Amino acid sequence: MYWKLLTEVSSIEILAHRVVWGAVSLVAIAWVAGAGPAVRAALADRRTMAMMGLSGTLLVINWGMFIAAVATDHLLDASLGYFMNPLISVAMGTLVLRERLRRLQQIAIGFAMVGVAVMTWHVGGVPWISVVLALSFGGYGLVRKLARVESLAGSTLETALLVPLAVGYLVVLAARGGGHLGHASVGTQLLLLSTGVVTAGPLILFTSAARRLPLSTLGFLQYLGPTGQFVLAVLVYGEPFARDQLIAFGFIWLGLAAFSVDLVRQSRRAQVIAAINRIGR
Repeated sequence: MYWKLLTEVSSIEILAHRVVWGAVSLVAIAWVAGAGPAVRAALADRRTMAMMGLSGTLLVINWGMFIAAVATDHLLDASLGYFMNPLISVAMGTLVLRERLRRLQQIAIGFAMVGVAVMTWHVGGVPWISVVLALSFGGYGLVRKLARVESLAGSTLETALLVPLAVGYLVVLAARGGGHLGHASVGTQLLLLSTGVVTAGPLILFTSAARRLPLSTLGFLQYLGPTGQFVLAVLVYGEPFARDQLIAFGFIWLGLAAFSVDLVRQSRRAQVIAAINRIGR
């Protein structure tokens, strides 16, 4: 809903502002939170910085695609991509980390593949918005999992690494007489300046929740975002929703149901094992 308020601004300009002001917000939060030592340690590690560059690239691809999807009335495709994300993450864990798929995970990925196939048939080609969003965010999660850096420090660095490109774009845009900062209405300018808070706020809330909530609860909560997007796209913004799309979403939802059941089972099994170990002591 926030990005819909900026439809008069190009997606690339919005993305550049989001990178710049997001970095400013994250640096401020990192300073207040005392994350300076973690940031300096990461800066001294060449491998970590390379991974932050990769994660930042994947993140900006994800941000840019989502902003463009909203601007072009393809929020429904974006919703499908984020519904696919947990299943893509499991698949990447298998391919890259050699994690073994459990039976329900195999079923979940199978349902997701059928859903993508139905969507491909419906649009007459690969649903690129959905696929790029799912792959970029799944890849981002994988890189962050492998990087040896704390959450806040990593988020600050990966965003800061993109600032020179974003600032360069905005400077060139302004030199050519374009750009909305300083030229658009006060409301639009405030919205652009607030992209940093919009970026950093949910990140801080999520990392805070991740420390307090069970994994199974977090697993269910990650469906709230794409569910909200789906409802907005169909009921508020009036995007077309054909029967073939319903079938595609249906298969994705079946996959998520299987994934959720597996997640609950594993969480309960871990709790039982932990209880047995406590009794053993």
